[in-house]
Amino acid sequence: MIKNFRLLSKRQQHMMRFMHDYMKERGFPPSIREIGEECGIGSTSVVNYNLNKLVDAGYIAREGKVSRGLRIVAPIPGVSPAPRVLGMPTQNRVALVGRIAAGEPISLPEDIGHHIDEDDYIAVPPDMLGGFDEGEVYALTVRGDSMVDSMIQDGDIVILRRQNTADNGEMVAAWLPDDNETTLKHFYREADGIRLQPANTAYQPIYVHPANCEIKGKVLSVMRSFR
Repeated sequence: MIKNFRLLSKRQQHMMRFMHDYMKERGFPPSIREIGEECGIGSTSVVNYNLNKLVDAGYIAREGKVSRGLRIVAPIPGVSPAPRVLGMPTQNRVALVGRIAAGEPISLPEDIGHHIDEDDYIAVPPDMLGGFDEGEVYALTVRGDSMVDSMIQDGDIVILRRQNTADNGEMVAAWLPDDNETTLKHFYREADGIRLQPANTAYQPIYVHPANCEIKGKVLSVMRSFR
């Protein structure tokens, strides 16, 4: 039986409201680490303890095999309805490995996708993987607005297939070794080099020598961040 919301601790009430607001804005659950940072908790075990208390109280459900597999199952006073897309069934686990610039290139380790913590996996519907196995894909959070005309916004999460080749016009994560930077752009191979084309007229194309452009993945889909 669901307990009175006021009987939850102040910390647990904070967690509930944060999870609701996060889900409403981004369309997917927060990670354990993000809940801890929001609530001023430095230990993931303490976060898990309180989440389990919320499960016992009947406010949330957890999918044990997915670190972000949280689902709100009871209304929060003054907030209605609860986000319905939390904890969708039949999800795949995809590693959220970092950020990528949709704008000016940003620094990112060359070994993108390595050293992933368990908490860095997100739940992704199978139809967003383009028919590929979850082990063949990874996810990046977009920073910047150079791809807005291709429906990619700041804060969105792009799902990419790991591959080192691309056809002209495909949207890719391009690693620029000489600059130690990466960027999200449309890829074009031209007679005198590589053109990385933004999808925003406020930005200029990036021209690089083929030796200074490594494809790290092709974009399969985007998880929209609703605001």
